[in-house]
Amino acid sequence: MTVAVHNFSYGLVNPILGYVMSCLGAFLGLRCVTRARAYTGGARARWLVLAAIAIGAASIWAMHFIAMLGFTIPGQTILYNVPVTIVSMLIAIVVVGVGLFIATYGNGGWRPLLIGGAIVGVGVASMHYLGMEAMSMPDSMSYNPLLFAASVVIAIVAGTAGLWAGTRVRSLRATLVASLIFGVAVSGMHYTGMAAMKVTADAPMSGGSMASMGGASAISFIVPLLAGISLLMFGLTLAITLSPSEAEIHEDAALQHLMETEFSSDLAVHARGADFPVAPASGGPDAFTPGGYGSGAGYARGNGNGNGNGYGNGSGYVNGSGNGSGQFGGGQPLPTRPRSQPQPQPPQQQLPHGQQPPRAQPLPTRRPPRDFGGPGSGNS
Repeated sequence: MTVAVHNFSYGLVNPILGYVMSCLGAFLGLRCVTRARAYTGGARARWLVLAAIAIGAASIWAMHFIAMLGFTIPGQTILYNVPVTIVSMLIAIVVVGVGLFIATYGNGGWRPLLIGGAIVGVGVASMHYLGMEAMSMPDSMSYNPLLFAASVVIAIVAGTAGLWAGTRVRSLRATLVASLIFGVAVSGMHYTGMAAMKVTADAPMSGGSMASMGGASAISFIVPLLAGISLLMFGLTLAITLSPSEAEIHEDAALQHLMETEFSSDLAVHARGADFPVAPASGGPDAFTPGGYGSGAGYARGNGNGNGNGYGNGSGYVNGSGNGSGQFGGGQPLPTRPRSQPQPQPPQQQLPHGQQPPRAQPLPTRRPPRDFGGPGSGNS
């Protein structure tokens, strides 16, 4: 005898919440994939792992069990096998991760995209039906073959579409549209699988006790697990918001490449800045070194107070002397006056003790002419 089941025991609350969670997980996962495309090596792998967790745990697994909270059988209590439920979540994360790695490292070709989409679709369908097997009830479950196959096809199409969006979509708006479509596909797959299920009463167990059935109730197990996944998504949202976008990552990489290639090969670029190299000596003296300025030019310091430097055209600098002036040579440097050597001082005479040396007398000065008055003053 077929048992009546209810998939919408709380109205549209569970389908809407499940759809919103599926869209949120898909959006965060696709944003992680856009950043993974801009990196190589370990950085790309880390972003892909985060994307697999977001899509597998939140967009697929969490959506499934949020919808299952609205599934009831009148007069029965549904329990969940904890290990099997956890395994179903791990399957969703692993298969999504495998599909993302295949599609991302496949250089955008259709073959890796289709292979990865098939793996993700089969894995999502396996997660769904393994989660259904995690339910403990006194009745038996069976599935309509046609609807069962349709749910698997929908899962494969959803997985392929999700991988295509991950390898093609870049802008924020396009990512939002892709996540909305992916949420529809995941929800459609779930409710197609639920429509394929038939529950028949098991005669020996119909009046029996629930004591022989093991597992945890949805309130004591599923709800806290969903709350933990919601906190994980909040942390992932902060990480994505604070991290540079794909365009910013490409701009930083292009700038780094420009600094490493456009300058000379001796230029060392590091976190503190750029070390400008000193050109090696070749052929003649180098610029800003004693003996030269440019090719074939020399440099020497000038002497005296405020000495200037003279330019030797083709031959170099020559010494200049004088107050702020220099000597200029055209073609050849002008001869320079050698530096004056200090004259030796005569030895000082030794004076007797207590006798002072004679003081220098001032030189006589010329007195100004006396003024005898002007004309008509009466002086003669």
